[in-house]
Amino acid sequence: MEKSFADKVRDAVRRIPRGATLTYGQVAALAGRPKAHRAVGNILNKNYDPEIPCHRVVRSDGTAGGYNRGSVRKKGLLESERR
Repeated sequence: MEKSFADKVRDAVRRIPRGATLTYGQVAALAGRPKAHRAVGNILNKNYDPEIPCHRVVRSDGTAGGYNRGSVRKKGLLESERR
């Protein structure tokens, strides 16, 4: 049975190393649907699994973007991982 797009998104995000980021578009491409960046955002907005570091996914312009635990926390997590 083939994995769902949502499972592919979560798998791609799970592989982002500490201190690194990918854009929503890059994650969409890795999951097999390069134009589905908005869908990636919707999938990650529903993620509360700490094993999936969705804070490492940013907008194409490099800004943090949304985060279901608050954008301030996302920025803090990203900053702490870059040290």
